Amino acid sequence: MKKFRTIERIIKENNIHWVGDGFRVKQYFPGSQDKNFFERFSPFLLMDYNEPYFFEGKEKIIGVGAHPHRGFETVTLAIAGKVEHNDNRGNSGVIGPGDVQWMTAGSGILHKEYHEREYAKKGRTFHMIQLWVNLPKKFKMTEPRYQALTNKNMGKIVLENNSGEISIIAGEVMGVKGPALTFSPINMYRVALNKNSHISLNEPADYNTGFLVINGSLRLNDEKNINSGDFVLFNNIEGEFSLESLSDQAEVVILSGQPLNEPVVAQGPFVMNTQEEIMQANIDYYSGKFGSSKF
Repeated sequence: MKKFRTIERIIKENNIHWVGDGFRVKQYFPGSQDKNFFERFSPFLLMDYNEPYFFEGKEKIIGVGAHPHRGFETVTLAIAGKVEHNDNRGNSGVIGPGDVQWMTAGSGILHKEYHEREYAKKGRTFHMIQLWVNLPKKFKMTEPRYQALTNKNMGKIVLENNSGEISIIAGEVMGVKGPALTFSPINMYRVALNKNSHISLNEPADYNTGFLVINGSLRLNDEKNINSGDFVLFNNIEGEFSLESLSDQAEVVILSGQPLNEPVVAQGPFVMNTQEEIMQANIDYYSGKFGSSKF
């Protein structure tokens, strides 16, 4: 008899807010979760989900203007639509469906994200996820960097019997590695299943593990039906979890990482280990040590 990894909770987020004027999101965590969720789902700090939403075409740039970060990484997954990135370290890029941009804020960076200019002129469906991933204490002040990870360079596993595909962004799944460079052990991947297809997956028992359903509906562990927009958090116990597609297509984004087991102090755009470090981040930003906001 199979031993399934049990479910701790299923998060169904209904509250919507805007980030800038280009991202209509539901914040699954920390959101309304308990105050210890930073530690509970370490190293993942935040998940904003822009479920499929139709934007009318406009000539003006829409998105988020230049703003600072320190102490963590921002990871944007494009499901439908195009996002453009610029930062004051000279990095820029455009990501489209299946691509990921992985920005390490480290010691401090200013960046802006917006709908790619030409793409934004037309009516379009926009579907994105943004994650904040914590940095271990020893890497909080690392040099900022930017990784543009394209769909074609993701680790790919084509499942047998035309049942679907796994696209690996970071870490390793079934012996296949993803292209992202990370500062702590993380497995991040998308699983797409065709109708009536089934897969069993296993993550280390001590990794904090969960997934978001981004399309369709599935049956989890042969007992629980879950739907688009549900986030499933597993208990930290040994056991596999099984997914069976109940719709023509179903897709999930799986997040699994080794917890950092370090204090987390978050304030606005900064995430550090102590309140004193947060105060220093504010001092450094307002004194211009993050660099110019004109880029």
